[in-house]
This record gives sequence, structure tokens and C-alpha cells, in this order.
Amino acid sequence: MVQEAEKYKAEDEEHKKKVDAKNQLENYAYNMRNSIGDEKVAGKIDADDKKKIEDAIEGAISWLEANQLAEVDEFEDKLKELEGICNPIMAKMYQGGGGMPGGMPDMGGAAGEAPPGAGGSSSGPKIEEVD
Repeated sequence: MVQEAEKYKAEDEEHKKKVDAKNQLENYAYNMRNSIGDEKVAGKIDADDKKKIEDAIEGAISWLEANQLAEVDEFEDKLKELEGICNPIMAKMYQGGGGMPGGMPDMGGAAGEAPPGAGGSSSGPKIEEVD
């Protein structure tokens, strides 16, 4: 029984890599579709760029449906192709729009610094009793 398990271990690992690569491509495509469908994002992307991303996503999803048994490198190549189209457009949108949709919260200073309002003399939180 142990010999059988070792015999199929390599096959199982190869299958896992293939499934992971397929899932990675599928997740990226659907996440990107949801991102550009979001009202906050859709308003910041040019119509031409949005159409370009939508076409690339639809092409990737159609390819996925038609090539369920593709090899790992094919899934990875398709993911890189899709990222090559989407990432520059999304980066341009984030740079031009001033950040992520909804904005980033103010983190209160640089890393390693105490946030505003944090007193250096206090050793812990201040607790007020309420009657």
C-alpha cells in the first residue's frame, strides 16, 4: 500500500500544480471582472481601457472553458498575458485617481511611530468608568 502511495505521489503533485495554476488564472479573471464592474473603479477607467480589459477577461474565460485539460505552463502563460493587459491599466487608474477606490485610511504616521494621540507617558490604555 505504501508503494502504491509513493507511486502516485508524483502524479498527484503534478495534478495539484495544474489545478492551482488553473484556479489562479480563473480567480484573477473573475476578480478583475468584479473590480472593473465596481462603480468606484468603473468611473475612473477610460471606456477604451475598460473595453480592452473586458475583452481580455472574456477571452481568458473562454479559453479556460475550452482548455480544461491544459498544462501548467499554458495556464501560467495565459495568466501572464492577462496580467500584462490589465495591470498597466489598473496601475494607471490608481495613480491618476489618487489611490485605491474608497481611499486608504490614514494610518497616523510612518511605520514605527506612535499614532497621533498616543501619549508616551502612559503605559497602557486609559479606562474611564461609567456609572
